Amino acid sequence: MQLQEASELSSAILTEVERAVVGKRGSLRLVLTGILAGGHVLMEDFPGLGKTLTARSFAQTLGLEFRRAQFTPDLLPGDLTGSFVFDQRSREFEFRAGPLFTGLLLADEINRTPPKTQAALLEAMQERQVTVEGRTFPLPRPFHVLATANPVEYEGTYPLPEAQLDRFLMRVSFGYPSADEEWQILAARVARRHEEQTLRQVVTAEQLLAMQTAVEDTDVDESVGRYCVALTAATRTHGDVLMGASPRGALGLMLCARALAVVDGRDYVTPEDVKAVAPAVLTHRITIKPELWMSSVSAGGVVASVLRAVPAPSAREQRSATSRAAGAPGEPRAGRDAG
Repeated sequence: MQLQEASELSSAILTEVERAVVGKRGSLRLVLTGILAGGHVLMEDFPGLGKTLTARSFAQTLGLEFRRAQFTPDLLPGDLTGSFVFDQRSREFEFRAGPLFTGLLLADEINRTPPKTQAALLEAMQERQVTVEGRTFPLPRPFHVLATANPVEYEGTYPLPEAQLDRFLMRVSFGYPSADEEWQILAARVARRHEEQTLRQVVTAEQLLAMQTAVEDTDVDESVGRYCVALTAATRTHGDVLMGASPRGALGLMLCARALAVVDGRDYVTPEDVKAVAPAVLTHRITIKPELWMSSVSAGGVVASVLRAVPAPSAREQRSATSRAAGAPGEPRAGRDAG
């Protein structure tokens, strides 16, 4: 798929989803970026801010088979992965697939189930396969998890383990709408005269895979790649941090920056792309020192501090990168902004 087509389809997807999720273009853009980068997205915010609606809307517009798993304290791992059931007619055990076997899984309120069940997602999210009683079953392609979580201050929740959080490429928040946006939500509900909202399918699963391939064709200059590494390394040495982002964080920065470049219609990554995705990619991979938990220090504040402290590649380095990619010293590739 050509870059321009991928960018136009991305814009059409966001416009269609925004019909249902009003006024959250920035957050929706990050969610789509995570999907195009081939990853999974954790949507964490207060109840009623459109997290579940966002997952359903993306499933409709992306043309993916959609299943929802409601995470509760009594949910068992087999309820997600599936299990072997004895068939009396054939007198054999047959595997009955669970809700993981789908194109897009909504893991609703993932932090309301115990860690044992949360861990059932680890293999599926990382390796796109499920192992049950010694047998391995591949998951469909594409396969994405959009999980929702409410803040841990709410009663009856279980904080996600660091290993589980690290499997999410991005963590996105939505925030409360403005007064005008909230009225648009009410007015749209009155106009359609029913609760359900059906969106138009914009792409097929095959087209989504082609868009993800276009992301893999996006150039990343060494100066920008090293900028990703420097940002990640700075989270490990920050004075307020007990545990910083792992190399998976640097990889996530690069992958999401490439996807964002495609959404914006560019086949090369800029430091601004990295900065735009850094909070969503790094924040959930940082653990603040326990003695600072009751203070105003937060992982988001650490990422903001790191972004201010780590110098981005200079404009000259970026122009040099563009020239090298074009194969002609001093001349930018056609269609690119030499910046």
